[in-house]
Amino acid sequence: MGSFLYNDSIMASSLDYLTYVLELLRNVPGITYKKMMGEYLLYADGILFGGVYDNRFLLKPTPTLEAEGLRRQIPYLGAKPMALVDVEDPNEVARLVSLVLEGLRQ
Repeated sequence: MGSFLYNDSIMASSLDYLTYVLELLRNVPGITYKKMMGEYLLYADGILFGGVYDNRFLLKPTPTLEAEGLRRQIPYLGAKPMALVDVEDPNEVARLVSLVLEGLRQ
């Protein structure tokens, strides 16, 4: 598992960064988001799969995503680590989200 990074600066995610993430998610059907406490929760067809935290795009960790070797980061103090998305290819992002959704549906 290794070490986990936590961004200890306290700042809300920007609408510009959310827009960027939504563009990366353009190949994932049924994307919606909900603003909560300055951050954004991300859903696909009503399933919470990740979020935008301190301008970082993070996915829920699932066994199906584990083999991808993504770095883990803590979204906020006291939270469990999540997988950091650091790719800019919408097709690859769609593949990663698909893995998360598959794991969440099991």
